Amino acid sequence: MFGFESSDIGIDLGTCNTLIYIRAKGIVINEPSVVAVERGTRKVIAVGEKAKEMYLKTPGNIQAIRPLRDGVIADLESTEKMIRYFVTTILPRYRFIKPRMVIGIPSCITEVEKRAVEESAYKAGARDVRVIEESLAAAIGADIPIFEPAGHMICDIGGGTTEISVISLGGMVVTNAIRLGGDEFDDAIIKHVRSVHNLIIGEQTAERLKIEIGNASPDKTIEKVEIKGTDAITGLPRRLEIDSVEVREALKDPLTLIIDEIKATLGQTPPELAADIVERGIVMTGGGSLLKGLPKLISKETGVPVILADHPLDCVALGAGKYFEYSKGLDSSRSIYDSLNS
Repeated sequence: MFGFESSDIGIDLGTCNTLIYIRAKGIVINEPSVVAVERGTRKVIAVGEKAKEMYLKTPGNIQAIRPLRDGVIADLESTEKMIRYFVTTILPRYRFIKPRMVIGIPSCITEVEKRAVEESAYKAGARDVRVIEESLAAAIGADIPIFEPAGHMICDIGGGTTEISVISLGGMVVTNAIRLGGDEFDDAIIKHVRSVHNLIIGEQTAERLKIEIGNASPDKTIEKVEIKGTDAITGLPRRLEIDSVEVREALKDPLTLIIDEIKATLGQTPPELAADIVERGIVMTGGGSLLKGLPKLISKETGVPVILADHPLDCVALGAGKYFEYSKGLDSSRSIYDSLNS
């Protein structure tokens, strides 16, 4: 039988990808947050990578769903089925020892949305569910010494949200979040290609452009990629070659919003903690932080050093998985902040 500790899992329930961490085993699941179901019966046909292959390509009797949007649950039933599928995959005997789950959530979600996350986890078979702010989980996962009496800034750019926080003594001193992330990068590319070239492309093509030639800062070499889509005027299939300069131009607006939010957070930070951040830098996590040249652009715009975490995609799941190791310190720090603010 599995021990109780081995069934404690941390989950990064992301808009684009779901990651699951098990203590002593590491990241055991890293799959797209997509569920394919049969229309009418809602019977699950595929989850994760296999379901993503079906996304926007299914026949009439199958529906591929992304159950999370902007970092929150849009389809409670599909989210529950997805969590249950992943948990039974990694802990096939969990019915005998139900796992404790810790889930990273954006700080900008409402109490109703928070309860939806907890409810989906309980319905998926958890015996105990805790939620932790994504930026705090990411800081733990990035091995930032959060209990030090010093300021640490973390910027977590996920698929649906961007969260920027200043952490000291185990608590979040300042935190700001916007519902903008990697999905909005894709949407910006889709809109640009249509408005400039009259070509309609899908989400997967936009994501490929972002990953292969996407960039936030000018580069020495101009990269090019051929894409295929539907001509907006004739309705016929068409090919197009697009370069990295165009993709950077397409991403300008969402990147500006993220940088403005980082500047606003720095402006709200107490002077002594701001001095620590100038010395220690801003730590970036999340899939969106992997956009080429983004740390360089943020450093240029803010005048603060920017460090990309070692495993930016894994940080929230790692931090959620380590929650119980940090829980006493986190609980005591929250008690201190609550007493100061009461």
